[in-house]
Amino acid sequence: MIYDCCIIGAGSAGLSSAIYTGRAQLSTILIDASLAGGQLGETELVENYPGFPEGIDGPELMARMLEQATKFGTEIDLGYVQGISKTNGIFQINKDDGSILEAKTVILATGSTHTKLGIPGEEEFSGRGVSYCATCDGAYFKDKELVVVGGGDAALDEGIFLTRYAKVTIVHRRGQLRASKILQERAFKNERINFIWNSEVQEIRGNNKVQSVLLIKEGKAEEIKTDGVFIYVGSKPNSQMVKNLPEILDENGYLITDIQMETPIKGLFAAGDLRVGSVRQAGSAVGDGITAAIEVQKRLENSN
Repeated sequence: MIYDCCIIGAGSAGLSSAIYTGRAQLSTILIDASLAGGQLGETELVENYPGFPEGIDGPELMARMLEQATKFGTEIDLGYVQGISKTNGIFQINKDDGSILEAKTVILATGSTHTKLGIPGEEEFSGRGVSYCATCDGAYFKDKELVVVGGGDAALDEGIFLTRYAKVTIVHRRGQLRASKILQERAFKNERINFIWNSEVQEIRGNNKVQSVLLIKEGKAEEIKTDGVFIYVGSKPNSQMVKNLPEILDENGYLITDIQMETPIKGLFAAGDLRVGSVRQAGSAVGDGITAAIEVQKRLENSN
């Protein structure tokens, strides 16, 4: 069987695509290893998604999206995709079990993965004081004290945002920042931001929630109190399945798309955090997924 569309990734972008391709009565298969719902599926409470003024549990929201997608006929395949190729206008999706699926179009929605510190307490307190998204979680820390780890654009941009709610201490392992000059100027002028230089976070400590971090500065250990830790030491796109298609990737491995979410390879689309220019929010990922699905429908209609 040759599917009309193969969607890879069951986060908010992929499931939104599946809802729309299903409603358009396109034969659709969605491939994901766990159906965990991407990063939103790991978020305890989502308060900034439209339509839920009291907030909604992240896994519950993703379960609803999955139910809606399957209601409209999306076929689910639990597995990993190792590679994608295109022959005679048809995409071949190579899975880790050796099987090959074929589709007329493909929507990649595999997201990105936050680079983690890999220190004690990071996983334990994820969602309980450890975060990688200021716009998602900053409002929970009104009138608190926070630690931001990193020295690049993301760390300063998100750190500045967090000062709307809390006092911020930026911990950087070097003696100078890597961020753009304009962000540095804004951060240095912000009275609610403090800097700790030449230091690395060695451990995140607490009891049910974050209470402090252990720093190593010039060989000496120091513990400082904090209500939360926001980590910005980079992220990487989950684009390994298209590493053989360098023409669609930027220097960091993110997929290049036009405003219709189409990559330079016709019929291959990308939606959500995986693509260049994503703002990495659930709402924008949903919009990306819908846009890609509508363009898939148009392409298939015009090819008939």
